[in-house]
Amino acid sequence: MPRWKKILYTLLVTAALVAGGLFGWTFLHRPDTCAEGVERIGGECVGVNGEGYDFDTEEIAGVAQAIARENKRIEKDPYVTVAMMLPLESDSKALRRQIRSDLQGAYLGQLQANEGEGEPPKIRLVLANPGREYAHQAPVVDTLLRMARSPEDRLRAVTGFNLSLDATTEAVGRLTANKIPVLASRITGDGIANEEGLDAVAKPKFPGLARIIPTNYQVARALAAFTGGQDREDRRTVLVHDTRQDSYNESLAKAFDSIEEKGPAGPAEMSFTSPAIDEPGATGNQFTQIANNICSSEADTVYFAGRTLHLRLFALKLAEVGCQNRHYTIISGSDAASLRQYMSEDDWQELRGTDGEAKVTVQYAAPAHPEAWETELTAWRKEWRERHGREPAAKELPQYLAEPKAALDRLRNVIDTARRQGADLGGTPSLEDSRTMLVYDGMVTIGTALHQVQSGPAEKVPALEEVGQEWVRLNAQHRVPGTSGLICLTGGGNPYDKPVAVVELDPGRKGEGTLKYVGLGWPTGAPQPRNCVIPSSTP
Repeated sequence: MPRWKKILYTLLVTAALVAGGLFGWTFLHRPDTCAEGVERIGGECVGVNGEGYDFDTEEIAGVAQAIARENKRIEKDPYVTVAMMLPLESDSKALRRQIRSDLQGAYLGQLQANEGEGEPPKIRLVLANPGREYAHQAPVVDTLLRMARSPEDRLRAVTGFNLSLDATTEAVGRLTANKIPVLASRITGDGIANEEGLDAVAKPKFPGLARIIPTNYQVARALAAFTGGQDREDRRTVLVHDTRQDSYNESLAKAFDSIEEKGPAGPAEMSFTSPAIDEPGATGNQFTQIANNICSSEADTVYFAGRTLHLRLFALKLAEVGCQNRHYTIISGSDAASLRQYMSEDDWQELRGTDGEAKVTVQYAAPAHPEAWETELTAWRKEWRERHGREPAAKELPQYLAEPKAALDRLRNVIDTARRQGADLGGTPSLEDSRTMLVYDGMVTIGTALHQVQSGPAEKVPALEEVGQEWVRLNAQHRVPGTSGLICLTGGGNPYDKPVAVVELDPGRKGEGTLKYVGLGWPTGAPQPRNCVIPSSTP
């Protein structure tokens, strides 16, 4: 063979080997794609998708498809994108049902925000999965930052955020630092909130952050005001808290500890350490010791700063010890709104004992409850009739009750409309655990802000800064009537005097226990002022 042919063959073989090697490396190292915009990382499908992908969570398949259909319906209208960011996968059936409730609220809020003609922009909703406990939030935030710059996506807000964790704080911090507005609909941790006051508002920790749910500190104040915490004897109460690093647990423990009570000191705080939000670990063993120690004291009221899974175990251990036939009341925060979903028939029996009398009841501050407004309005009307001898006119009804009641009626109408249109939401939304109501309120609030900042031609897209600056104007005449109460945002983007629904989980005398609405608690100790005009000195 001539020398030039040998050289040519050698070059061709070398090129083929290099190409094959590159192809093989690319094949072996290509991203493991779950769906468009979603990659498999650490066994989870992490990323952003608005095309109906269910993130391997069967329970949300129907609502994910419903969101995709609404996105398709409005794709030719002037629209902006809103991302719903929260963990979308779980091994727990109860947690998967909670995820479905959250997404049902997001979809129904999208429908309400997109209602009407000639009111741009419409909302295109996408789902953003940061992984369990937000472990993979960084690449998801990277994607959202690119979407905010994209002329096609036009991302203008991120909502969701259901866990007060360090990783959640990092995600919110990075988004707001890059001028992306964030509306947190379900986090109560005090660490993910802006402070009030001129200096704090001028240089906020999270510029462009708004919340529609009270912080744990405000929840504790509302609970104390409602349950008479300040009048309770210190010797009759004890604080039990989780030491695992978790902003929700930490801030709730501090909030409960700040309640001033009368009389001699009671037992010192008692702690336990859980392995994770959705894992019991050895907490059952720890709770047995804690329950025995409580039994040795005079305490019959327990402030519990921990997650729902561990609250259930603690209540069962407290009932199991059952010393001196004492009845215990456990008081906890908003995460307990999902407690009933964790309870089995045997659990109810354990809480009530062999004689049928309740050993343990749980009271918690739910961010919302569907019975609140009708119950409170009925009581208010009764008192009015006794005082005035007639029925009140519609304009005489208190806004802080009548407007949320109308908003809840509107949500129920949206649910009926979705059902008539054939939307498969994985079942009729249950409003009892407040999740659907809160997330719906968040989407409606975002829609209100987007419509108010829109000006000029319909195709004009509001700037990120315009949306973020609009939060603080949503009060007084521009208050948002939410199903969870009037949303009146302060200079720091926090809800002013937002009520909490005090709910009691009672095992009853037989069968499944009941979830009973007890009343409204207000962080300031009194309802919101008329027209939701925020006073100059905001606690």
